[in-house]
Amino acid sequence: MSFNYEEYIRKGTLPHIWCAGCGHGILMKSIIRAIAKLGIDKNKISVVSGIGCVSRMTGYLDFNTLHTTHGRAITFATGLKMVRPDMTVILVCGDGDAVAIGGNHFIHACRRNIDLTMIVANNYIYGMTGGQVAPTTPLNDISTTTPYGNIDRDFDICRLAEGAGATFVARTTSFHTEQMDQLIIQAIKHKGFSVVDVIDSCWTVYGRRNKFKDHVAMLEWQRDIALPLKAAERMKPEDVKGKILTGIFCSKEAPEYVEEYRKLQERVRGVTPGQPQYEQPSDHL
Repeated sequence: MSFNYEEYIRKGTLPHIWCAGCGHGILMKSIIRAIAKLGIDKNKISVVSGIGCVSRMTGYLDFNTLHTTHGRAITFATGLKMVRPDMTVILVCGDGDAVAIGGNHFIHACRRNIDLTMIVANNYIYGMTGGQVAPTTPLNDISTTTPYGNIDRDFDICRLAEGAGATFVARTTSFHTEQMDQLIIQAIKHKGFSVVDVIDSCWTVYGRRNKFKDHVAMLEWQRDIALPLKAAERMKPEDVKGKILTGIFCSKEAPEYVEEYRKLQERVRGVTPGQPQYEQPSDHL
């Protein structure tokens, strides 16, 4: 079935600058498809990015977009959501951007349960700035700053998000596009802080240093190493070791931060419950 992506991309911004074989284009198309399937008005969506290869997405997508500073996408998105709770706010961040310099913002956004959808393009490396080791770089893998192998244990973004209090947490890979579409749809629909960890492919900076023949080999690796959570639950621990678990790790209801903040305002100011506390929005930001 054909799909018209041009409606969601700013004219004149293509061709993109991502490397051949980069998974970011796969992710961007999945985000577009998810938004189209949900039928959300383009003027009611904001996409926020920090710094990194994936942050270029906010230049290509024809929504209300913010290209912000390194590790600070969540702070900008939080401010936007507080002022415009009617907006659907989506973050696209790299793994270093999200849980290294942005790690403190990440855990507190999870804790607050503010209604944002955070999609992490997790390619195990700092792809744009020189191939340095990231918090997600697997043990013993090679980067420009770990030429003899990484000795740091890597973060499991899903377990970190779940432990910090996010109410929707899921993982997929850039190979599993149908699953990616569905998880992004569910994350956007969820009321609360949602995290989708997408195991992405960066052959140029990460893959070629770690013995992947090409970008196709990386996608085939994602296909073969991914293991659905439900299947893992029926397997022995030794058979699960070394696999990437995919699916929904957490989906639960909890008070949403902006709504709780509005209730507090109403109580303190003595305002009638439900009375609007912000100016009625126009069609555009």
